[in-house]
Parts: sequence; C-alpha cells; structure tokens
Amino acid sequence: MTEIEWWDYEDASELADAIAGDVQFVIESALDARGSAVIALAGGKTPFPAYEKLAQAKLDWKKVTIIPTDERVVKLGDPLSNVTALAKIFLPKGARVMPIVPEAMKDYKAAGRSADALMQDLHWPLDFCMLGMGGDGHTASIFPGGDFDEAMNGPKERRALGVMPDPLPPEAPVARVTLSKSAIASSKALMIAITGDAKRKVLEQAIEQGPSSPYPIGRVLADVELPIDVHWSK
Repeated sequence: MTEIEWWDYEDASELADAIAGDVQFVIESALDARGSAVIALAGGKTPFPAYEKLAQAKLDWKKVTIIPTDERVVKLGDPLSNVTALAKIFLPKGARVMPIVPEAMKDYKAAGRSADALMQDLHWPLDFCMLGMGGDGHTASIFPGGDFDEAMNGPKERRALGVMPDPLPPEAPVARVTLSKSAIASSKALMIAITGDAKRKVLEQAIEQGPSSPYPIGRVLADVELPIDVHWSK
C-alpha cells in the first residue's frame, strides 16, 4: 500500500509556506545531484500562493524546467491556460516554463500527441510532481469519461495525452492535455495539496480503495511506490 503522510495546517498561508519550503528542498536536491531539475506543477487556486512564495527562493532558476501537470487546449495567454499562469510567476525568475499546448487545436488527441512528443525530450522521471484534486476525485486532468482508460492504462512510456472530460467542468468547458498515470506515478517526489473537509473525505476514501477506487486519484496513487505527502488545510 502506498505510504501517505498527512500534514495539517491552520490556514491557507501556513499551507503555502510549508509547500514552498518542501518544493524548494526538492529542487535544491535535484540541482545538487544532476545540475538541473524538471518539475510539474498543478493548476487550480490552492497551490498558487505557494508558487508565489517558492518563486522568492534563491535558486538557480535557469536550470529549472517547469511544466504543468495538465493544460487546457486553449491558446497561450488565454485566462484558462495553466502554463500562462505559471509563466507569470516563474519566467521573471529565469526558469524555463514549457508550454505543452502552444495553440488551440480542434483535435484534442492531436494536441496530446504533440505534448507527448515535446515531453519525450525532458529528463525523466520528473524530479517532482505537484497534484491537486477536484471534488469529484479527478487529478491533473484525469477525469472520468471516454479517455479515462487510456490515461490510466496507456503505454508506460507515454508522458501525456489528450482527454475530453465527461461531463465538461463548467468553469473550464474545454478539452485538456494531461500527464498520464505512469508519468505521474514515476515521479521521484510527489505531493498533493487540497483544502476543505469535503475534499479530505474524498481523498481518504480514494486512498483506502486503492486500485479499485472509482476516483481517478485513488487509481493514480495506487501505482506510486514512494511515500506521498498530503498537505491539507481547511
């Protein structure tokens, strides 16, 4: 069974401080070991205060490559674009923030193949992967729907793929490109950040259910061999 360690915080500010400190340590370790770092960061509201604090760290940012764990199939600069939001924080620091969906494409499967080809040139496995979770138990953009099985059970060498959530989330009703389960599960360090009692209950259920979980995050975490830190606050 996957080893999970929960870290509870009084408020969102304390949560952000802890996440920023832990991610800084992982990046420093990768830079010391290999001279570079490749990390995947989640979108969503919860982790961005931590990213703002992380960006203040005195790191050799020019040696750090950042990709989103998932991206909406929209043009760069669109308010829905995760990499655009990440770039605003980390590009001024000198980091390489890598778009995985450079333009809006009608064929989301083609967008996924393009992203996968781009990622094959990065150093794998990832040094770090940050995950969030939706109230429905999705993580990255691994949603229930017609592409769920491919995201879960595709070739292990596949890094990314295009998916169409079903139903489409009302706040972002577009196709996505997501890291595959194998790309996430193989990461050298994995962290989850969530807030609220409802999400905590879903995550606890998903972890307990393991590989038979109806929740995508439960299925993903069941394949992770290293310990996982869960950072949570109300």
